[in-house]
Amino acid sequence: MFADKLKELRKSKPGLTQEALAKQLGIAKTTYSSYEQGKRQPDYEMLQKIANYFDVTSDYLLGINQTPKDATSREVSDLKRILEQQPLTYEKTPVTDKDREAIQNILIGYFWNKGRHRVEHDNDND
Repeated sequence: MFADKLKELRKSKPGLTQEALAKQLGIAKTTYSSYEQGKRQPDYEMLQKIANYFDVTSDYLLGINQTPKDATSREVSDLKRILEQQPLTYEKTPVTDKDREAIQNILIGYFWNKGRHRVEHDNDND
């Protein structure tokens, strides 16, 4: 879970290589690469450093929840409501669990990206 999240976050930043991120974090590229491959886990301090770099929580990185640290309680409840809507169908056929998970991941990414835009816009008005 952690390895997948880490790789997904890095790839969401255009042009960010493993080597460049490792340098930003102050670790060897091989160490960082082993995190993405799931061969190694960071210690607590490095986990916090990675979370701060990507502006997410350590819980998000560990797959405990999907909530960025700047989310409001209303955003959290709205997303929960959206994801729990039943039934989810396509052409009157219920979607499979695998498809539901893929759809949820897309919705989560879209939803939190919109939330980040809100935060950036709010910061512009400070």
